[in-house]
Amino acid sequence: MAGLHGEDEEGCRPEDWPAGTTPQVAIPEPPALAASAFAEGRPPGPYLNWLFVDLNSYFASVEQQDRPELRGKPVGVVPMLADTTCCIAASYEAKAQGVKTGTVVADAKRMCPNILLVEARHEIYVEYHHRIVEAVESCLPVTAVMSIDEMACRLLGRERPLLAALELGRKVKARIQAQVGPFLRSSVGLATSRYLAKVASDMEKPDGLVALTLDVLPEALRRLTLRDLPGIGAKTEKRLNDKGIHTMDDLLKLNCDQSGELWGSVWGGRLWHWLKGEDFEMSETEHLKSISHSHVLAPEMRTAEKAWAVAHKLLHKAAMRLRTHKLWASSIGLAVGFSVPRNQNAPVSRFGVPTRGWHHEIRLSECQDNQTLIGALCRLWAEKPKGQGYDEPYFIGVSLNGLVPDRLHSLNLFDSLDNAKSRTKLLEAMDLLNQKYGMSTLAPATMLAAYKAAPTRIAFHSIPDLF
Repeated sequence: MAGLHGEDEEGCRPEDWPAGTTPQVAIPEPPALAASAFAEGRPPGPYLNWLFVDLNSYFASVEQQDRPELRGKPVGVVPMLADTTCCIAASYEAKAQGVKTGTVVADAKRMCPNILLVEARHEIYVEYHHRIVEAVESCLPVTAVMSIDEMACRLLGRERPLLAALELGRKVKARIQAQVGPFLRSSVGLATSRYLAKVASDMEKPDGLVALTLDVLPEALRRLTLRDLPGIGAKTEKRLNDKGIHTMDDLLKLNCDQSGELWGSVWGGRLWHWLKGEDFEMSETEHLKSISHSHVLAPEMRTAEKAWAVAHKLLHKAAMRLRTHKLWASSIGLAVGFSVPRNQNAPVSRFGVPTRGWHHEIRLSECQDNQTLIGALCRLWAEKPKGQGYDEPYFIGVSLNGLVPDRLHSLNLFDSLDNAKSRTKLLEAMDLLNQKYGMSTLAPATMLAAYKAAPTRIAFHSIPDLF
């Protein structure tokens, strides 16, 4: 859940389970029996509340659907054609040879000498996304779009009995292939909570259909690893291990209070309820806590001047997202990775580049306007290390943190209400022009040198119609 992270985040771990260990649902009776039982007042079996659709190897599958010459071949989708970058998606033919999301291109070529590398085309992935949503909505309404390749649908009334829900899952999968393309395979998860439906969709890939009903839930969860749960990555797993939690059984033995203490936040309590099968949604007060954009520079862009232009563009994109979500930033962060000669024994980044990194963050009065944010970025840029070993930036990241929603925003004591309203209207007008005619319509001149160097990428928790 991604995030935030590679294509699909891509949850392909459970597919590596030994045959027969993935929780399965018995072949159901014809769906008409479920409707009949419903009409007669007989309980038609377990009930479910959510259907979760997860497209398999989405970026690579779109490429194979759109380009017949790629079908049946190992494909790696990359942000740029360079050995130092990494695969943001891999077809199942490539995955069979060890390539996965996040694999450095140089390593992918060693693992799979016949891999076909394709530069990402994010506009076409968004186009296919909207077609997929239309296909799903021809079967049942989409309640929430979770990412570019995931969506959740709440089940109601006659859709909730197990047999009816299974038939609806099969219908959704078939409709996507019929209306969008046969290479767009999907895995569908069914469960009593949206979180568990996501877990179920990851259990069988590609082309799976798994239902986690309450009667099979405890045993099914015990067969998972901690990393199979959305929200638990490598760092979180290590933190849990350090606190004595090594298996799902360890996690499931905790009570609600212990789970909250383990995570140190309300997330622990929520997770405890979700893993029990309880169905509740996030509070309406939930909002993004940070917005960030980052970019690995192509070799020809690894100079201070061009890296500064890229930093400007990343901030421009982040600021537009900030205003779209009606949020205000209370701090800004800048991260720069510098490549160094291999003979200096520097740590090697996940992109295969020997590197030394630098990061700094400064506080702001709550703001969302470009002028204030650019001024803060200038101050951060002036503080970055200089001199030998810091003259070849290869990675830039900009983050807006400590986000506050409109309703909780505090006006600056030194800013009049009229000035604030005028600036807000100006920003809205600028954003509308950029949305309609392209990001470079109204932008800092210093950004334009990087316009093509840092193209729009898809953030996996949002669909970038703006860009």
